[in-house]
Amino acid sequence: MEPQPIQVKKLDDYRWEIPKGARPGMRVPGLIFADEALMKNILSDKSLEQVANVATLPGIVKASMAMPDIHWGYGAPVGGVAATDPEAGGVISPGLIGYDINCGVRLLRTNLTEAEVRPVLRNLVNQLFRDIPCGVGAGGDIKFSKDQERRILTDGAQWIVKQGYGTASDVEHTEARGRLEGADPDKLSDRAYERGKGQVGTLGSGNHFLEVQVVDQIFDEKAAQVFGLREGSVTVMIHSGSRGLGYQVCDDYLEAAGRACAKYGISLVDRQLVCAPVNSPEGRDYLAAMRAAANYAWANRQLLMHRAREVFERIFSQGWTKLGMSLIYDVAHNIAKMESYEMDGKEKTLCVHRKGATRAFPPGHPELPEDYRPLGQPVIIPGDMGRNSYLLLGSAGAITGSFGSACHGAGRVMSRTAAVRSAKGRSIRQELEAKGIIAMARGRAGLDEEQPSAYKDVNDVVRVVHEAGLSKRVARMRPIGVIKG
Repeated sequence: MEPQPIQVKKLDDYRWEIPKGARPGMRVPGLIFADEALMKNILSDKSLEQVANVATLPGIVKASMAMPDIHWGYGAPVGGVAATDPEAGGVISPGLIGYDINCGVRLLRTNLTEAEVRPVLRNLVNQLFRDIPCGVGAGGDIKFSKDQERRILTDGAQWIVKQGYGTASDVEHTEARGRLEGADPDKLSDRAYERGKGQVGTLGSGNHFLEVQVVDQIFDEKAAQVFGLREGSVTVMIHSGSRGLGYQVCDDYLEAAGRACAKYGISLVDRQLVCAPVNSPEGRDYLAAMRAAANYAWANRQLLMHRAREVFERIFSQGWTKLGMSLIYDVAHNIAKMESYEMDGKEKTLCVHRKGATRAFPPGHPELPEDYRPLGQPVIIPGDMGRNSYLLLGSAGAITGSFGSACHGAGRVMSRTAAVRSAKGRSIRQELEAKGIIAMARGRAGLDEEQPSAYKDVNDVVRVVHEAGLSKRVARMRPIGVIKG
């Protein structure tokens, strides 16, 4: 017998609740951040069923949460946030983190204006496409030995910078300073090593991209000045993750977590939510492997940024420092972190899962770099390649409302298969070029799958997290050049 559709209760203009009793076994309610229009779209797939399923996990606290970019995912929705209490038997679940561990985004500013870039834009995009490896299985031309790969897994972007591919400022302006402690390369399988071999410094495929953008609106002049942004200035955004290595870590530990469920007597409403107690040997092993994959992803994005800087140097015949290509920030998605929150008047260390969600810490938070501490954490939210992306700042409302989290992008409304089907007889490349956007990809399918209409309008999504008090808008950017796998 098919379960009844999930019933949601409107709490206010930007929050909706799935009552705790909506499905058997729910330990907490569901909480969705959305407005009326976005909720209509969210109700069209089964992602709210997944929100309710996550609410049944052992040790979950407060609520199973979903951001406005929520859509159907493996086990848990993309756009999901959940915190578990290890002291109360709280679990960690690979399906609630995702396959592409620490898929994330970094944003660079420049001193360049659109007027300076537009005459050489095609050459710039062509050179980026030539010099930055992208596509399924693509390998990089900067090679590392097995011992060096282990250092990448333990030390992340910090080790890459020590090899000359960046600066101390890059590390300071990366979430977790580009390295999670407790990573253990020995917790990775030989297959994970094999899949990750040679892929550091590669973009990948799917929704991963490098974009040349132009700031087209400033919302917070003071914050924008701190970041060196002004209307008309050019930025660079990079979106990539842990490549094949992260995918294999997820695969391996889904199997291990399945065995752990049987061992610890954990009953599941969905086998894709296999999990292990955070404090169990199996939970600790997965945390150590996930942290290693996260470090790999930060190293990957650091090397991609190095490559992008080299291309700009070549095109504009100036060093990247003179071009002002400094890193504003790097944020992680698809990750679990041990973080402290006040629960019922007590400080608790929780395991916060963010799957397709971005950390959004407020002003004064001790984990922020000193120069940003008065402002709050930069929150980077990319949209589709035909509309906009945003820079925001984390707010106090995120700590009390969403475990310091905001959305991570626009969110798909069309499967890749459906997007390819809808692009039949059209040229997405030409449609983008008509808007002044030069896009390059390895084959037509990459652009067809990622066409703008495959995504929600990021402007609508960002308005929700802004109005809900999770993050506040600083600047909006529009793409002018895109490379994809």
